[in-house]
Amino acid sequence: MIETLDSRSAPVDKPTVLIVDDEPDLLELVSLTLSRMNLQARTAADVTSARRMLKSEKFDLCLTDMRLPDGDGLDLVAWIQQNRAELPVAVITAHGNVESAVRALKLGAFDFVSKPLDLGVLRKLVGSAIRLGSRAGTERTSVTFRGPRLLGHSDVMEQLREMIGRVARSQAPVHIYGESGTGKELVARLIHESGARSDGPFVAVNCGAIPTELMESELFGHKRGSFTGAVGDKKGLVQSAEGGTLFLDEVADLPLHMQVKLLRVVQEKTVRPIGESREEMIDVRILSATHKNLGDLVQQGLFREDLFYRINVIELRVPSLRERASDIPEIAEAVLQRLGRRGNTDPPQLDQGAIELLQTYPFPGNVRELENVLERALTLCGDGLITADHIKLRGAARPPATETAQPANTEELGGALGDKLEDMERDAIIKALEKTRYNKTAAAKLLGMSFRALRYRVKKLGIE
Repeated sequence: MIETLDSRSAPVDKPTVLIVDDEPDLLELVSLTLSRMNLQARTAADVTSARRMLKSEKFDLCLTDMRLPDGDGLDLVAWIQQNRAELPVAVITAHGNVESAVRALKLGAFDFVSKPLDLGVLRKLVGSAIRLGSRAGTERTSVTFRGPRLLGHSDVMEQLREMIGRVARSQAPVHIYGESGTGKELVARLIHESGARSDGPFVAVNCGAIPTELMESELFGHKRGSFTGAVGDKKGLVQSAEGGTLFLDEVADLPLHMQVKLLRVVQEKTVRPIGESREEMIDVRILSATHKNLGDLVQQGLFREDLFYRINVIELRVPSLRERASDIPEIAEAVLQRLGRRGNTDPPQLDQGAIELLQTYPFPGNVRELENVLERALTLCGDGLITADHIKLRGAARPPATETAQPANTEELGGALGDKLEDMERDAIIKALEKTRYNKTAAAKLLGMSFRALRYRVKKLGIE
């Protein structure tokens, strides 16, 4: 029988970890490691004993093996999510069994560690989980407290906040998708700030902005002399996120050879700088985002399927602005206040006509476009009040005048008809692109035209 620390002899304020495993050697190793971290260890040899202890005692973390005499570690993870959702649970998996780890993360596990145990990795995992538990009554109860910048109180935004609060309690990779300009990086920062890694760095990388030939060096670093121009050792962006979060924006733009290397980072939690013979262990959480449809890119062979499943453990959708038109007045007010502070002037007000016009426009560029529209309106208004006349929108129909003037001749009529047809064509293309999440190949098929023809019309009509 393994001798463990007893709760009666330990200080009351010592965090307590429940270890569920039927291997005496592993129990002894983990218990000893935890005691050196000034933590109390309690043990259970099977699922039944673990459930009984979880019902009667208070724990700050549960570490469970995947294979147990009377069940599966995944069953215990699921039970904890239903009965003790506030308790972080991590799983111990066999080496290379990433599929089981991914299933555990999808069920709500905090993180996983592979056998044979790396004690450094184990200590980091336990430390993160204990920090998360110690904040149970503060920031974790209200995502908006940590992120007041996430504006809007529509139903879809409340659902998004709830999801952010849930995923912030895990270390699972999260893929954030949504149209351009919806605020995907803001959501990623909010996940980071609301989780156990908030004290660590948040490193954002735009995968589409790094030249292909420099990408491996930028992400993973290099050793001095490893290639021409490498005059010194350089730490990569991945290593810079140690202990924190790595946010891969526009991850769909990663070339295939870099997708292979990123897959190893996600699976093995290791990285090898250029010119280095050994791999380095890393402790980072991976968040990714794109406005493209990764599923379609997988079908087209442009994105690796195995990487897709690794980074897409939890999927988080950021709604478009037209899905939450009721939030536009609140967002607009905040934008105008920021612009006023920047210009050291009193922020202007929006009249009702301007608000109604903004709420009826589809905003293909989302919040980013709204900010652009308001900045332009601010320069046009002179008396501190923005009206509908100051709002300039792309291809938007203006409110009809009281009296409609008749065209003077057939030439004017032809011009007006041409403009109307172009507007109809533009609307049809935009709707097709939105329906296919801006996949031009699928949009062309939906519209019954060739990809080349669609590309020409998009350019001619000035659709961004």
